[in-house]
Amino acid sequence: MLNRKSILATVLSLGLTACSVGPHYKQPALGLPQQFTAPDTTTVVVSPHADASDPEFWHSFNDPELSSLVQRALTSNNDLRSALAHYDSANALLREAKFDRYPTVTMSTSVGRQKFSADQAFGYPRNNRFFNPEINASWELDFFGRVRHNIEAQRQLALADASGLAAIQVTVVGEVAGTYIDLRGRQELLRITRENVKNEQETVRLVDAAYSAGRGTEFDTARARALLETTASRIPELLSTIALDEHRLAVLCGLPPDAFVSQLEVARPLPDLPNRIDPGTPADLIRRRPDVSASEERLHAATERIGIATADLFPRVNYAGLIGLNEFHGDTPFDGVSAVNLAALNIDWSFLDRGRVRARIAASQAEGDAQLAQYQQSVLLALEDVENALVSYARSQQRDVQLQLAAKDGKRAADLASVRFRNGATGLLDLLDAQRVELQAEDAYAESHSNSARSAVLLYKSLAGGWPQHPPAPKGGRP
Repeated sequence: MLNRKSILATVLSLGLTACSVGPHYKQPALGLPQQFTAPDTTTVVVSPHADASDPEFWHSFNDPELSSLVQRALTSNNDLRSALAHYDSANALLREAKFDRYPTVTMSTSVGRQKFSADQAFGYPRNNRFFNPEINASWELDFFGRVRHNIEAQRQLALADASGLAAIQVTVVGEVAGTYIDLRGRQELLRITRENVKNEQETVRLVDAAYSAGRGTEFDTARARALLETTASRIPELLSTIALDEHRLAVLCGLPPDAFVSQLEVARPLPDLPNRIDPGTPADLIRRRPDVSASEERLHAATERIGIATADLFPRVNYAGLIGLNEFHGDTPFDGVSAVNLAALNIDWSFLDRGRVRARIAASQAEGDAQLAQYQQSVLLALEDVENALVSYARSQQRDVQLQLAAKDGKRAADLASVRFRNGATGLLDLLDAQRVELQAEDAYAESHSNSARSAVLLYKSLAGGWPQHPPAPKGGRP
């Protein structure tokens, strides 16, 4: 048996040759473009960055109710609460892994009575009492970095969960803002539809009066009523869509679906749109996108797991110790009490099982390759999101300008046609056609303006603008 000096000498000799085996993580090199190529990015006034000196992006819409809904969702959304719980769990696992750097100390006690058969007693007392309290200690001496790799892997997984929490925040805020804008857009369409219904009801009244006076035909009356009924039929659909948006906003804020019906049923105009949204550079985007950060952190963790598997090619050294008492006697309780102690060095080396170890290393390396591909794909998807959002926002603004002019001209034409019809200077067909064109133009502009606002939200979302850079502190502390 090794004595204490030989055990200490063995430990010191292993310590002198210790090293951390396996690969060391290096951030993958990325070939990023210098700038985004989408049209009009220099003309499309709010920074997408979300640091402490910049306001959250939803404030750029100048709508206090939208800001209130977003803040409530960030506080009470159930998906965010679930993500935060996963983040807390990851931090707890990280704290557990860190304890592997120190000795593990436990205590155990056994107490009882034992009766031997006459053949087993060999002339000694058959009834015996035993009492064995022990304090045990074990410590893996991390000469080849298995423990260090495991701690770093857990740290990266905790960081990935933090980035995942930030990504869900981006998604929730984007969905709240997008749903709110859709709600206000539908309410604007409802207002336009109801105004056109009033105008067409007046037209029907005039046509009925003319028909009663013998100056019109039943065909004119039916045609005017058909246009009125077609326009009025859009109201139930719009009311349904508005109700769905109200329900969605309530659930996003962690409330029952009908919680915001009375609050949001009062129509408000669409929020203001920012004149310009600066996307920054692709390099800035990659540093800012939480989903890209989460992918890279999982790649880092996969690299550390290769080191964990590689460490099995080398001896695993464990120091074990025990101190305690042993009492085993058949008479008085304290007769035969003696001290017990043990110090041992256990060296476990799976050199005879290298095939399985090599297989685990190969599996870890393949998982690392998969995570690298996922990381590279997340970068490409992030760039694609921004390019698409920039195109959509720039083109929707151009479309808004044209449709706003069309809506103004359509209203002017309908007003003139109504005046001319009252004065007998034009026929019913011209009036109905002008009213139909007015409704189409106003609808198209309201829908386009709503789409522009949603495009702005999607652009902010793709840029990861306005999300809290630091996730809520976990209950057990930060890693």
